[in-house]
Amino acid sequence: MKKRIRLKGRIKTYLQFSIYLGVLLLVINAGMLALDLRAGLLLGFFTLFYFVVTLALYFYNKPVIINELVSFATQYGQIQKRLLRDLELPYALLDDTGKVIWTNLAFEEVIKQPKGFNKSIMAVFPSITRDKLPDDKGVEETQYDLTYDGKEYIAKFKKISLKEMAENSDMIQAQGYDGYLIAVYLFDETALHIALQEVDDQSLTVGLLYLDNYEEALESVEEVRRSLLIALIDRKVNKYISALDGIVKKLEKDKYLVIMRKKSVTQLQETRFDLLEDVKTVNIGNEMAVTISIGMGLDGLTYAQNYEFARNAIDLALGRGGDQAVIKTPDSITYYGGKSQQVEKNTRVKARVKAHALKEIIAGKDKVIIMGHRLADVDSFGAAVGIYRIAQTLDRKAHIVLNDISNTLQPLVDLFKNNPEYDADMIVGSTQAIELAGNNAVLVVVDVNKPTITECPDLLKVCKSIVVLDHHRQGAETIENATLSYVEPYASSACEMVSEILQYTSDGIKIRIEEADCMYSGIMIDTNNFMSKTGVRTFEAAAFLRRNGADVTRVRKMFREDANEYKAKADAVSQAEIYRQSYAISICTSEDIQSPTVVGAQAANELLNIRGVKASFVMTEYQGKIFVSARSIDEVNVQIIMERLGGGGHMSIAGCQLEGVSMAEAIGNLKSTIDIMIEEGAI
Repeated sequence: MKKRIRLKGRIKTYLQFSIYLGVLLLVINAGMLALDLRAGLLLGFFTLFYFVVTLALYFYNKPVIINELVSFATQYGQIQKRLLRDLELPYALLDDTGKVIWTNLAFEEVIKQPKGFNKSIMAVFPSITRDKLPDDKGVEETQYDLTYDGKEYIAKFKKISLKEMAENSDMIQAQGYDGYLIAVYLFDETALHIALQEVDDQSLTVGLLYLDNYEEALESVEEVRRSLLIALIDRKVNKYISALDGIVKKLEKDKYLVIMRKKSVTQLQETRFDLLEDVKTVNIGNEMAVTISIGMGLDGLTYAQNYEFARNAIDLALGRGGDQAVIKTPDSITYYGGKSQQVEKNTRVKARVKAHALKEIIAGKDKVIIMGHRLADVDSFGAAVGIYRIAQTLDRKAHIVLNDISNTLQPLVDLFKNNPEYDADMIVGSTQAIELAGNNAVLVVVDVNKPTITECPDLLKVCKSIVVLDHHRQGAETIENATLSYVEPYASSACEMVSEILQYTSDGIKIRIEEADCMYSGIMIDTNNFMSKTGVRTFEAAAFLRRNGADVTRVRKMFREDANEYKAKADAVSQAEIYRQSYAISICTSEDIQSPTVVGAQAANELLNIRGVKASFVMTEYQGKIFVSARSIDEVNVQIIMERLGGGGHMSIAGCQLEGVSMAEAIGNLKSTIDIMIEEGAI
């Protein structure tokens, strides 16, 4: 279509007004002819002359006026162009493909390119792709953050329609114009970001620093030198915090309050809290190295909230075994350290206090519901049986929640089913447990402190009174609002903890042989036949169970493997890959095996017998998920490795469950996690 420029609007009306007057004059002339012929003819000659002159002027002046308007518009455009050219805000015009067609001086200074730069905007800013620009599908404006040449910008892109510009013009009318341009504005946010970062760096953070083994460390040194040990620790802590421009105040003999800037916390993170290792160097003959736990709270809305975050963080650090730092923010929890095995405490004061508290809670309720973790193992069921005995001793009705019974657990469950000494509803499913739970029921959770992997998570919402007994290190996800929480990572098993509590529940308490066998089995399995995580109290608990009828031979017979399981375990061991000369990784088949996860865990234990292996990981595909069993002796903390993959556990015994990934992807994720953590110095 041929492009034409025509006048429109008020200027068109102004130029045609004389023609409209001529038409009016014709009407008047017709009236004059009717009244007076001579006057009408005279007026007619005047009208004809008027039309000739008017039309001549109209057709002569119209192009002149259009040229003048175009000239004015051109000069006006030049002024606008000059203003835009000298504008301090970086500005550019792009065509609909993103190619730069015009830039002002400020934009040229930013990109350090001369006038006439006609490359694509994507060549200047690689982070801007074609799909991020306005298009002809309705996207009119877009905005993105850019970092270029050490500066930070907000880039705004706005679509300019050429057709719409012509249609909105008051002076000209254009036909045949189509397409659009894209205007680019760059807003320099560098100074603002620096100011905001400085404010953030100067914000107050609160920390709590606890000595994990204060009493034990003092007992390992002669009395006259104890004050020197305390002074050296104080000096080490004060010197370290002062070097970071922080303030440290001793609250109690083994507790410190730390105040510092957020920027200093960043420095601590960069050094991965080397104070944890630095304190261990304090040695004046003490047999036991001093370890500390640190909890930091930051990014809270108030100072009080930061302090609350610090309290939660230190509780997590202590609950995970100590010798580590935990940073808590409103959005995340970060862990550092945790490389030392927690030292077992010889005193049973805490166990006695918790036992009395548990006794009072159960005595005040009508019913006791007991549950462990999903896919219950021997330790979980054995601890549940121990709590069942406590409830029976206190004349309270008790039920154990158990949905799926594995092949390994079946021999223990058979001890209680169809046994006249036990109620028929001793073991119930999740649905029945929810129906039995009421306002006057207490829920006792054993061998797990993560709500999502409990046997029946809905019970946590139904029961108002909750007790948690566990030996796994705590993670970010914990059971909230527990009436009583007893989490001791140094314990070998949940059965060990329950065995101790049993002894303080009632004087001269007697437990049945079946119950003793169950709890003894839990200790034996979790300690890999007393070879892992065993301490003085572990053997004392086992001795208590032996006195009550637990039989080693009987237990061993119950846990003999069938041929398929033994072959699967041997196959997993024989096909293991030694990654980075220290990490054994293998796959355990689940075909023709009722409890493949248990076999995988056993294979992981066997792999630790290979010389040079610091940690072992065995993966088992089961029920649409990939179960990872991780084991170590003392050199590697497998818990923090599993936490990176969404799991948890102990320093030497941990695991996780992976969903939505293939076996090859799971192995790849594990290897990349190990690589990253080695580079970070986390393991």
